[in-house]
Amino acid sequence: MTQALSRPDVVTASQPGTTLTVTALTAVAPVSWGTTYLVTTEFLPTGHPLVSGVIRALPAGLILLAITRRLPHGKWLWRSLLLGTLNIGALFAFLFVAAYRLPGGIAATLTAVQPLFVVGLAFLLLNEKPTRWRVGWGLVGVAGVALIVLRGRLSFDLLGVLAGIAAAGVMAGGIVLTKRWGRPEGAGAATIAGWQLTAGGLVLLPLALAFEGLPSELDLRAIGGYAWLAVVGALLAYLVWFRGIGKLPVVAVSFLALLSPMVATILGWLFLGESLMPWQGVGFVLALTAIAAAQLPPDVVRTLIRIPVTTKGE
Repeated sequence: MTQALSRPDVVTASQPGTTLTVTALTAVAPVSWGTTYLVTTEFLPTGHPLVSGVIRALPAGLILLAITRRLPHGKWLWRSLLLGTLNIGALFAFLFVAAYRLPGGIAATLTAVQPLFVVGLAFLLLNEKPTRWRVGWGLVGVAGVALIVLRGRLSFDLLGVLAGIAAAGVMAGGIVLTKRWGRPEGAGAATIAGWQLTAGGLVLLPLALAFEGLPSELDLRAIGGYAWLAVVGALLAYLVWFRGIGKLPVVAVSFLALLSPMVATILGWLFLGESLMPWQGVGFVLALTAIAAAQLPPDVVRTLIRIPVTTKGE
């Protein structure tokens, strides 16, 4: 018997306190993902990015499966496999290819176009009409991230550029399809996160074994780094991420991902001795403004900054 989809309660404008709480909790996910670069470079063995993706996703997924004690069935078998591939497996693979073939700033800027992809897919799959408001703030967000992370001489690699764009695309597809399909009756965010993390980890596993193999040895630093990525960067992060997708507007959620390169830049400054330039401060302001504006209806933002209200082209 096919189970009916539940319709998660969506936070409305009449619940500003609840909206702020859910948004802040959902933002924990991209903030934790922003620690990945520091943990990978300082704690993990080199040359095993796909293995790191498996260790990050699969144990977290299996733990959630053990806690929830519920497996996907019926149409949710292929849906979980597809969503896990988009949100976890393919995303991690494309991100690693982009990171290895491009300077970090270019890779981060390419993935920052993800909110723009979400706007387009939300129109196609959720019937949410694109607006100049959303597209405009999406472009502001990309500009802000570019100012934050782009530095020095730029070099481009076609495969790397395509991988970075593909990473943004698969993440956008995963966000929108997760919103469109909701979840089976009685399944919570922990169940959905467990299904997708397990599926994504299993998709990555044969690639990791075929192209990288297992690290020859692991010290306590590496074990601690993997534990951080698995527990904080996957189990807890995707739990609150999928909960947020169920409760908040899908485009608003997508803008929160811009926090990741911002956090990575701040951690590089604090712990790796990387310098911060004045234009990066401008980038932080632009990116944070775009994130904040995306969380509120246009009329509310215009009232706050006292821009005359117009309805044409919103």
